[in-house]
Amino acid sequence: MKLLSSLILLFSVTAPIAGARRASTSSLASVPRRGGKQRVAFVKNDVASWTNDSREVRGGEQGTGTATMSNEMFNMVKAVVGVGVLSLPAGIAAFGDNPTAVVPAAILIATIGAIAAYNFSLLGRLCAITGATSYRGAWEKTVGESTAWIPGSSCVIKTFFAVLAYSLVLGDTFSALFKTLGMTVSREVSLIGLTLTVLLPLCLLKDLSSLAPFSLAGIAGMLYTAVAMAIRYFDGSYASIDSGLAMDVAASLRPDIGTKGASAVFSNNAFILICMLSTAYMAHFNAPKFYLELKDNTIARWNTVVFTSFSISILFFIGIAAMGFATFGGASNGLILNNYSTKDSLMGFSRVAVAFALVFTYPLAFVGCRDGLLEMMKVPKEERTDAKLNNITFIILGAVTAVAMKITDLSFIMSFGGATLGNALIYVYPAIMLKSAVKNMGENATKAQKMEVYLAMTFAAIGIGMGCIGTKMALGTL
Repeated sequence: MKLLSSLILLFSVTAPIAGARRASTSSLASVPRRGGKQRVAFVKNDVASWTNDSREVRGGEQGTGTATMSNEMFNMVKAVVGVGVLSLPAGIAAFGDNPTAVVPAAILIATIGAIAAYNFSLLGRLCAITGATSYRGAWEKTVGESTAWIPGSSCVIKTFFAVLAYSLVLGDTFSALFKTLGMTVSREVSLIGLTLTVLLPLCLLKDLSSLAPFSLAGIAGMLYTAVAMAIRYFDGSYASIDSGLAMDVAASLRPDIGTKGASAVFSNNAFILICMLSTAYMAHFNAPKFYLELKDNTIARWNTVVFTSFSISILFFIGIAAMGFATFGGASNGLILNNYSTKDSLMGFSRVAVAFALVFTYPLAFVGCRDGLLEMMKVPKEERTDAKLNNITFIILGAVTAVAMKITDLSFIMSFGGATLGNALIYVYPAIMLKSAVKNMGENATKAQKMEVYLAMTFAAIGIGMGCIGTKMALGTL
């Protein structure tokens, strides 16, 4: 375990440097494949490849984006910092119960974030060198069309998990809000009522453009939540389990500060946090979209946007995870907001902000799942009638709600989803695509490109190892 932790920390330091130094200056060329087909690939120029010093490469529709770097950074942070961050204190509580456990947890959060940033950058660069415009398209142009269903189905299932997480949080949040108003409504009843009266009508909308501005509330809500959690930690409102606001919550949710501190990170339970981070940082299926939308999308500008955005996200993650865990220790709930009293007005506003943001971003995530399923089923766009879309909406939303009523622990969804699909989409698939792209180049591949394959495949191997252990640990929590 110590060796693995050291390796992960080492790669977290080298990945951003490698990514910055390997920004492509290659030109596009076709190289032969089996069966005589030609494939677009990056080839060696007169200068060292993958640097920011000279010509920059764009392929396909690249270069037509209109988003500024600041807009891209804001939207990327918004995409990364989602509801998953509210489960991270429980990830730390999986192996520790003393505030000193925050130190190795922060290192893990930064480490996994750095590797995730590297692979996010890699996906954009793969789109640049192949002309691909989607995650699946990048796979088709590097690995092949016959197996493109693998990343395609993974993206669909992962978005299903995202929608499921939204439903879990909304059920708990609205139940707590009703309690604040003096009404006792179970999470199941809250979820069913919210689904039928609000979520279903929103998901049936055919044009979601009017909902886009509401997604901006997500970042504001998370920022407010982070500040509110810090205030409650430093003012000691929950410091004593026998007085103050802590008396208003269930005994299992009151602060539980023990002796398992920093050294507890070397237990297998730390893999639960690691796999939860794979879900929390998951935005990689949107990397091609972000790359294409960036104005003047040179690799240097792309890398700047990616690493700045992920750095901000890492700080967000560390702040919320540290404040929540330091306040409640081993009692940190899978949704940290559940630990706070319904009589706590400061955190009550946080629940309102999070609920508002989730309600109006829910259909945006839902449509991604529904459309991805239709793509997987190879349903032509001209056959996607309103009736067919409505029927699929009923089926998916019904399935999500049914599962959300049975599974109450958000941390399980985060850790299991991260251990399986999250690790695959972040670490494994990009490495396979890079390896195939470099192999297709043959003798045109530079030494730097071949060396990067080893780096990417190392991350993939680590991801597989973390996934196997994390899946076992996540299932053990049921």
